[in-house]
Amino acid sequence: MHTEPGYITEKLALQTRLRRIEGQVRGLQRLVDEDTYCIDILTQISASTKALESVALLLLDQHLQHCLTNAGGPEDSRLKLTEASKAIARLVRS
Repeated sequence: MHTEPGYITEKLALQTRLRRIEGQVRGLQRLVDEDTYCIDILTQISASTKALESVALLLLDQHLQHCLTNAGGPEDSRLKLTEASKAIARLVRS
C-alpha cells in the first residue's frame, strides 16, 4: 500500500530539475544533428547523467525520511528498508 509520496514537499523542485534535464537531452539530440565533436557530446551526457543521479538521490532521501519515518510498525519498516536497499542497488549498478 502506497501513501502520499515522500517527495511531495519537493515536488516543484523535482519537476523543475526534470524539465531542465529534458532540455539537456534535447540539446544532446541537437548536438548530434549538428555533427558536434564527440568529446563535447560526451561531456554533455556526463552532465545529464549527474543531474539524473542528483534527482535520484533527492528522491531516495525523501523516501527514507518520509516512508521509513511513517512506517506502520516493525514489519512495515523492514519491508520499506528492503525496498530502499533494492532501489539503492539498482542505482549503484546503473
